[in-house]
Amino acid sequence: MTTILLLVDGLRPDALSLVDAPQIERLMQRGSSSLHARSVTPSITLPCHVSIFHSVPPQRHGVTTNVWQPMARPLPGLVEQAKLAGKRCYFFHNWEPLRDLNRPEMLEFSFYQNTCYVPEGDLTIAEVAAQRIAADRPDFAFIYFGTVDVAGHQAGWMTDLYLRQIERVDQGVGMVLDALRPEDSVLLQSDHGGHDRTHGTELPEDMLIPWIAAGPGIRRNYVIQTDVTLLDTAPTLARMLQISAHPHWEGRCIDAIFET
Repeated sequence: MTTILLLVDGLRPDALSLVDAPQIERLMQRGSSSLHARSVTPSITLPCHVSIFHSVPPQRHGVTTNVWQPMARPLPGLVEQAKLAGKRCYFFHNWEPLRDLNRPEMLEFSFYQNTCYVPEGDLTIAEVAAQRIAADRPDFAFIYFGTVDVAGHQAGWMTDLYLRQIERVDQGVGMVLDALRPEDSVLLQSDHGGHDRTHGTELPEDMLIPWIAAGPGIRRNYVIQTDVTLLDTAPTLARMLQISAHPHWEGRCIDAIFET
């Protein structure tokens, strides 16, 4: 069984109703979703990702910009917990600062290529990820798509270029989904939204994100009624992976998405 965290950087949930994204729509129908999940402050990519993997806010981990610094109060993240449980973890990404999300020697495989500034760049990541996941069957894989965020910074959030880039990235989502087996699970989300040509504030346009989970034992076509934040991702993935959440994590597993 493989569990996937698929992250589309800068994807606003209200954009999904304005684009043709059949793969993301299919995932929502197959699983449980919220289009009102919340990011953290500051709603910036690296602080958000540290919060996603370590289930604490930036005020706790101390990473508040896109420049990495050692955590102010270190604690194990999702990958460290998975490694401790004997799980094999893979990373696929096209934004290099994400290499610092885990401690050394935690990953079995890591693929990085600087393609987030190329419109087709996420499809390259998707192709490699789909091939390796199908061949190697890791326990956990993180797949990061960065081009939607780049389109927002270049042209503005909710512009035509931004919306068309979501449709292009949806093809990459489909490539990953097609490589999975029925017993596999997926959690697709964003890290933050955006407004004008920027993000990082507490505006709803920056803070609201989609959060979609699907797989065996997860309720189908279900709209999550409880609050969801970035901090809840690691505890929920821990349940999917059948590993222990770290006791210092501040998020919670979204139990409502599970059938039992």
